[in-house]
Amino acid sequence: MKKKTIAIIMAVLMVVLCFGLAACGDKNDGDDVLQDKGPTSNVEATDGTEENNENDEPKAVEDLAAIKAAGKMVIGITIYEPMNYYADKAKTKLTGFDTEFAEAVCEKLGVEPEFFIIEWTRKFQELDAKTIDCVWNGMTITDEALANSSVSDPYIKNAQVLVMKKDKIADFTTADSIKDLTFAVEAGSAGENVLKDLEIKNVTGVLDQSKALLEVSSGVADACVIDITMAKSMTGEGTSYANLAYGLELSTEEYGISCREGSDLTAEINKIMAEMKADGSLQAIADKYSLNLAD
Repeated sequence: MKKKTIAIIMAVLMVVLCFGLAACGDKNDGDDVLQDKGPTSNVEATDGTEENNENDEPKAVEDLAAIKAAGKMVIGITIYEPMNYYADKAKTKLTGFDTEFAEAVCEKLGVEPEFFIIEWTRKFQELDAKTIDCVWNGMTITDEALANSSVSDPYIKNAQVLVMKKDKIADFTTADSIKDLTFAVEAGSAGENVLKDLEIKNVTGVLDQSKALLEVSSGVADACVIDITMAKSMTGEGTSYANLAYGLELSTEEYGISCREGSDLTAEINKIMAEMKADGSLQAIADKYSLNLAD
């Protein structure tokens, strides 16, 4: 009886043991299948990601066709001599280097220029909102401009200069010497950035560079920092501000034209600009306004 009982127990144990081994074998097989699927899933995920990245690449903005269809290019400007300013007291006719340059480009495109006065600090918002097609107004090529728009090749050399009453300008010849002066400067301009870099605190932002000159001329501010292109045209004998003079050069820079990010208009402007440089017509406009073309 004992032997029979022992035999039965042994048989049961063998069955349990075999079942356990079979179960283990099934689990291993299952793990192998999961491990095989893992890399395949990763490859599929990678492929999907690459596909999405390609789809997410910014597409070219086809402004050129839209401008030609509309028959006009809307150009964002401020009133800024010698780039864009009124030729008459009635303020009915714009002139200036950028005005003539833009008119020449528009003629080659077969469209009319429409000049639209903007607030300079909102120039990129105006571009994004499609209120304007480009910013063409003695715009300094800066990191901000490059980050927020498609910028043309440089076309004019410029510098930021100190402007003061002509009987005082000779006393201020270094950056350290101007630290305690009070300044008026166009908000959002390259001149404002120069003063920030110099850590000058007594600075009041005004609407445009013309207003900054007025503040200095009237004695509200000691000095302003503006583009040398404007300082040449608007200060000294025979100008609107005969009591002012420019002196210390605080930075050098170049002008460019801003279009919307990815806009195909930029390449077309660059193409026409290169043609105008080659045939001498752009140099002729620069000579008319005593400006230096960028290389």
